Amino acid sequence: MIALVHPHGPYVNFAALSPIEALVGGSVVVLLVGLLRSRFAREQLVPALTIVSLGTTIGLALWQWHDHTSAVDGALAIDNLSLVMTLIVATAGIAATLLSWRALAPRESAHGDYHALLLGSIAGMVVLVSAQNLVTLFIGIELLSIPLYVLCATEMRRAASLESGLKYLIIGSVGSATLVYGLALIYGATGSTDFATIASIIGHGHSSNALLFTGIALVLVGLCFKASIAPFHQWTPDVYEGAPTPVTAFMAVATKAAAFGVLLRVLDVMLISERSNWQPVLVTLAAITIIVGNVGALGQASLKRMLAYSSVAQAGYILAGVAVATALGARAVLFYLMVYLLMNVAAFAVIIARERETPYGDDIDAVAGIGKERPWLAWPLTIAMLSLAGVPATAGFIGKVYLIDALVNGGYSWLAIVLVIGSMISLAYYLRVISAVWMRPAPGPSVLGRGAVPVIAGGSPEADSVVGSEFELTAVAVLFAAATIVLGIVPQPLFDLAHHAASTVAGAL
Repeated sequence: MIALVHPHGPYVNFAALSPIEALVGGSVVVLLVGLLRSRFAREQLVPALTIVSLGTTIGLALWQWHDHTSAVDGALAIDNLSLVMTLIVATAGIAATLLSWRALAPRESAHGDYHALLLGSIAGMVVLVSAQNLVTLFIGIELLSIPLYVLCATEMRRAASLESGLKYLIIGSVGSATLVYGLALIYGATGSTDFATIASIIGHGHSSNALLFTGIALVLVGLCFKASIAPFHQWTPDVYEGAPTPVTAFMAVATKAAAFGVLLRVLDVMLISERSNWQPVLVTLAAITIIVGNVGALGQASLKRMLAYSSVAQAGYILAGVAVATALGARAVLFYLMVYLLMNVAAFAVIIARERETPYGDDIDAVAGIGKERPWLAWPLTIAMLSLAGVPATAGFIGKVYLIDALVNGGYSWLAIVLVIGSMISLAYYLRVISAVWMRPAPGPSVLGRGAVPVIAGGSPEADSVVGSEFELTAVAVLFAAATIVLGIVPQPLFDLAHHAASTVAGAL
């Protein structure tokens, strides 16, 4: 390991920090390349360099596998949990880059700026899931959030995108303020910012209960905002619908993974001795979130709003695994986050393709009749919907069974029943999409042809012509849908990853 020790400064392990270094370095490089006047450099080289940076991050994370170490004097932990989370968010970043390759948002905001913000947000996610300190946690959540506020508003000539960015900024700022106030109260109650020290102080009863309980409540509220937990989910449908769809796809999987990664550290490590106080609250929130998300999705005609409410319901499933506070629960959470990445990206890739090909935007009419016309898009969307619903032979089914097993073993059989009921309700809207794909005729000329100018949802036609279904969109949809099926039949590789990652927090459970 390469390390630097200064007699008057913190210990820094540069090898352990290498995934973050790749992301920060990559963001600087793509920002500078984006300033070049060459159109090829801006439109082709910048996204290619972004993918190289993310691929390097994945490679460096694998290089650090099993090397449990502190990167910066106890402030960041490079362990299997942070590395698995790094793999998830970096993979989501690669998918988002491919989905954005010929999108409108990078052209309106400048390609270099767009991709630098994407890499910066991913760096914030890695810092957040690696945090071992209250200060580092807040730095990570701000570094994650601020670029996303801008990315949501990158289609600057579309009012819905600007509205999405503004709403996310306002509500995200409220969530961040609540979080930092809670962190300050926990510090005031314990006199420390270090997770391990706080856990020890609380475990020995040397903390101020009133301050501590108020701090825990505010921290949970702040993190629930980020994870779209009801009743702190109201921003999710509007922001998801208004943001550029590649950004929505990225937020839906990467932000959720980062939020639940840090929840595992905060609850199952730092606050594990207070489990009797926060556990009843979380299991109640999980049940409410499952019902609210699934019921809210039922009447949605917009696919993005439907998937937004679906993501709320999925957050409820995942929160149930966190709330049970067992090693099995932690493994189930990590497994589900990995499969959620696969099925959600497959669905959003198809939505983006149809947005560019039809005048219907993200309305369900955009996918009507594609079973006959576009089977390479129809099958990935079908598989994604079935997996999100938890139908057997998909990775989503295995993930839900894993969560149910954790809940029953943890003594929360009633919450497992709520999860099953929520999944049954979800069939109503997931099957409606599948019905539109295979059983409904297209509502008109469904494909505008190569070089035509589609009308994007909520706005005017794009300035430049957009080629019909780009190859990269179909490739992403097919690849992630295929992985959803393969890992639903042979889930052992993901089981192993989840087991190794959960071992980081299992010792505290």
